[in-house]
Amino acid sequence: MQALTLSAGLEVRDVAEPEPEPGCALIRVRLAGICNTDLELALGYMEFDGTLGHEFVGVVEHCDDESWIGRRVVGEINLGCTRCEACRNGLARHCPERRVLGILNKDGCLAERVSLPVANLERVPDALSDEAAVFTEPLAAAFEILEQIDVNESDRVHVLGDGKLGLLCVAALATTGCELQLHGRHAGKLAHGERFGARTSCAPDLPHGRFDVVVEASGRPGGLEQAIALTRPRGTVILKSTFHGATPVVLAPVVIDEITVIGSRCGRFPAALQALAGRAFDPTPLISERFSLGDAVAAMERSRDSATLKVLVECSD
Repeated sequence: MQALTLSAGLEVRDVAEPEPEPGCALIRVRLAGICNTDLELALGYMEFDGTLGHEFVGVVEHCDDESWIGRRVVGEINLGCTRCEACRNGLARHCPERRVLGILNKDGCLAERVSLPVANLERVPDALSDEAAVFTEPLAAAFEILEQIDVNESDRVHVLGDGKLGLLCVAALATTGCELQLHGRHAGKLAHGERFGARTSCAPDLPHGRFDVVVEASGRPGGLEQAIALTRPRGTVILKSTFHGATPVVLAPVVIDEITVIGSRCGRFPAALQALAGRAFDPTPLISERFSLGDAVAAMERSRDSATLKVLVECSD
C-alpha cells in the first residue's frame, strides 16, 4: 500500500500493509488530516521514523469482532500497555510504555490502511460527514482543557494563536459561556474565531488587561512567555504548543505571580464526537485544501503556509 513516510526525508512510497495484532482492527483510511505536530516531526521532533499521521476517519475492513466490520470509525492515538497503573485508570495516554499513532513507535494513518486496537475506536454517527469527523482528534485535544480545569461564565479566557488547534480551543471554550478572546496574526483565521464566539485582536496589537486563563496555542517558542505576561496573579496557563527546539522563557513571573502552568495534550473522543454530532459548531470551514495520498508531500508543504488552516489527504475511495 502507499503511505507518507518519514525517514531520511518525506516520501510517499509503497510499504507493507499492517497486520493487525489480536484485539486490533484493520482500517481503510478515507480522510486524514495534517496538523502542526506532523510538521514538527518532519523537522526532527521526537526523532520519529515511519508513517506519519494521527487524525483520520476510516472504515473497518478486518476485525476478530465482526460487529466492527464495515463500521466508520475514528481512533484514539495512544496505545498503552493495558497493564500499568495509568492504563488501569483510563490514562493510556500517560502509559510509560505507550506507542502513539504516527508520533512514537507506531506507524500512522497517512496511508491507505492503518491498524489500531478495537479499544481505541469510536464509531462515527451516520449523520456526521467524513469532513467533520476527521476533526475528532484535534477537537478532543481542545476539550481536554475542560477536563483539566473548571471554566465558567465569569472567567476571562484568552487563546493565544489562531492556527487550527487555537481555533478549536476557542470552539470548545465557547461552550462554557466564558468571556473569550483570541489573539493571532491572520485576519482570515481570526474571522473563524469570531464565528466560534470569540472577540479577536491581531498582531502586533496585544489585548489589554490580564486573564484568568490563557491557552498558549501559538506554536512559537516565544508563546509561553507571552502567555505568562497575559495571565493574572494566581491565574492559569494551559500549554498546548509542541514544536522541535528549545523554549527560552523567564520563569520569575510564574513564581512572583503564583501562576499555574498546565501541560495539555490529548483528550477523550466522546465529548468531541458529541459536539460534532450535536452541531454545536461546524469545523468544516477550517478546511483549506484537499490532496490525494500520492501528493501528500505537497500537502505537507501546503500546510506550512501561514495562511493555511486544515489540509486533508484523501487516502482511499
